[in-house]
Amino acid sequence: MTQPNAAILDVQAISISFGGLKAVTDFSLSLPPGALQGLIGPNGAGKTTVFNLLTGVYTPQTGEILLAGERLNGQKPNRIAASGLARTFQNIRLFGDLTVLDNVRVACHVRAETGFAAAILRTRAHYGEEAAIRERAHRLLEIFGLSHRATDLARNLPYGDQRRLEIARALATGPKVLLLDEPAAGMNPQEKMALADLIAFVRREFGLTILLIEHDMGLVMRICERITVIDHGVTIARGTPAEIQADPAVIEAYLGAPDPPDASAEGP
Repeated sequence: MTQPNAAILDVQAISISFGGLKAVTDFSLSLPPGALQGLIGPNGAGKTTVFNLLTGVYTPQTGEILLAGERLNGQKPNRIAASGLARTFQNIRLFGDLTVLDNVRVACHVRAETGFAAAILRTRAHYGEEAAIRERAHRLLEIFGLSHRATDLARNLPYGDQRRLEIARALATGPKVLLLDEPAAGMNPQEKMALADLIAFVRREFGLTILLIEHDMGLVMRICERITVIDHGVTIARGTPAEIQADPAVIEAYLGAPDPPDASAEGP
């Protein structure tokens, strides 16, 4: 049971190494309910590895992950999703050969209460729950402007619609916290503006806490309240967008350290 002001997602000094490479070192993060925060860093900084640690793809070698007070370390991804932590992926991972509607219906089953036996026996409870799932899936498609594509195969959607479907599918699991991994990747400027509005709407409409990885700094600075910056798996800065933009360590990580003066070019 979380206290009113407690973090909904509390990450305490998690680390992981692959062979001799330290991919993430002592990463910590505290997300209060309703927060919209960013996680940024140069290519290869370890951002997606952090998401993989949070969602059970990898198990932290040190540290602890708490979601609404529940320890997630060592739990399988499906159990973590059922606990209330959902994500999208940098590379879209829809079920391409399923319809748009069925992609969302599958995700809704994370919260299904009737089991395999009820499905085999075709019980009244099973049919009632399936009807509720179908209704919820249709409602999500309507919210995301995808109702008219409900019977299309997911792989036939335009790229921007596939991104929206992936977010809708994540929301179908009923999350407390939503992790968005580069949702604007491949989008044009108009699509990015629409995405910013969509993220704000989703946060407000569903009462979500959101953590965003994104390379588009304009989008990050516009919608995130606080930002954490990592480089080579190490946290180098935390703060508001204005603080991050002015931080020398962040500027160096993205642009590189300035070259030292050329002593040979100096006069006597």
